[in-house]
Amino acid sequence: MEFRFPRTCTLFSSVSLCFILLPFRSFSQISLPPSPAPEAAGLGPIAVFSVLSFGAVGDGVTDDTPAFKMAWDTACQVESATLLVPHRYSFMIQSAIFAGPCKSGLVLQIDGTLMPPDGPDSWPKSNNRRQWLVFYRVNGMSMQGGGLIDGRGEKWWNLPCKPHKGVNGTTLPGQCDSPVAIRFFMSSNLTVQGLKIKNSPQFHFRFDGCRDVHIDSLYIKAPSQSPNTDGIHIENTNNVKIYNSVVSNGDDCVSIGAGCYNVDIRNITCGPSHGISIGSLGIRNTRACVSNITVSDAVVKNSDNGVRIKTWQGGSGSVSKVTFNNIRMESVKNPIIIDQYYCLTKGCPNQTSSLHISDILYANIKGTYDIRSRPLHLACSDTVPCTNLTFSEVELLPAKGNFLLDPFCWNAYGDLRTLTIPPVSCLSEGIPQSILENYVDQC
Repeated sequence: MEFRFPRTCTLFSSVSLCFILLPFRSFSQISLPPSPAPEAAGLGPIAVFSVLSFGAVGDGVTDDTPAFKMAWDTACQVESATLLVPHRYSFMIQSAIFAGPCKSGLVLQIDGTLMPPDGPDSWPKSNNRRQWLVFYRVNGMSMQGGGLIDGRGEKWWNLPCKPHKGVNGTTLPGQCDSPVAIRFFMSSNLTVQGLKIKNSPQFHFRFDGCRDVHIDSLYIKAPSQSPNTDGIHIENTNNVKIYNSVVSNGDDCVSIGAGCYNVDIRNITCGPSHGISIGSLGIRNTRACVSNITVSDAVVKNSDNGVRIKTWQGGSGSVSKVTFNNIRMESVKNPIIIDQYYCLTKGCPNQTSSLHISDILYANIKGTYDIRSRPLHLACSDTVPCTNLTFSEVELLPAKGNFLLDPFCWNAYGDLRTLTIPPVSCLSEGIPQSILENYVDQC
């Protein structure tokens, strides 16, 4: 039997434990690694800690951050604990960091609704404006449930600095930082599954410096004009599986940043969106390495791009061993695109150095393209050509009309295993002399 504040009782096996919850003191927004928990011998294999038992109100207005912090610190000390966000409650939480290390098997069960303060004017000035909920140095955690994470992003999207607010996509002066909804940082053996998340001010999920990440059955939704609302972004993260999810938003459904390898993306429905992207990479002359990426059994619809590799001029490193297989395009503007001249303004200078893009397979990519853009756009670096681009069973037809647009190629080398529609006759054969004669950074 459970009581809310000030007393809670929990039944473990045949033993009833009661805790007195004292009035909250002032809490830091960072959850520090807790001191060791008391021994709990004979209390059974699973302990469930409801945030209601720690004083959370769940009315969508009251600041429930202290209760969540206390519940986290308690559950973190218990093996195979479940931190419960119960159904039929809406919890408003300020920007916070939930830190490990924790005992193994921790489950964050989200069955209710989580939400941040409503917009930048409600965001405390002392709080970080670039992130909302951060999970730091946790190992073996699962985030799951049938609940909702509501990012309440509309007021952030409407800041004057956002691209869609200015004339012809220009930005206006002013504060522009916007928070990522859920960020995992330097964590491992993570599972995120079954959740709905909508309207993040910026990225919905971001994984930095993580490994062994399994994402399954997510539903991510934001308006098509919401800026920088990537569904899932990974950076310096490896051994990643992203399966069986639906993403509709205003930027990339999935974006893969520098330092990522061994990434498997399967059965994703994407769009409206900016597609599934590797990059952007090499900004401000940085080095980036991405390899062993597979995207398969996906649908991309009503999107600005399908499968994309984008790099800035002046970078170094490489993108290699990438497979795009069995992907259905539905009225997509750029179904297949390599853009090594990525630039967010018209003032990016030409630079000679570039990432080397090689060993990219496009197989069984079929469907329709928006006739405002070409079905294939392969714009490779002037000085570092793309090599070993392979096309097999590519059939892309105009969504309207019968006129086939020709693909665009620039310094792109590879081969055609089968006939393609439209023909990729602009693709050069063999290995260019510049690659044979010069050192190319292959990471």
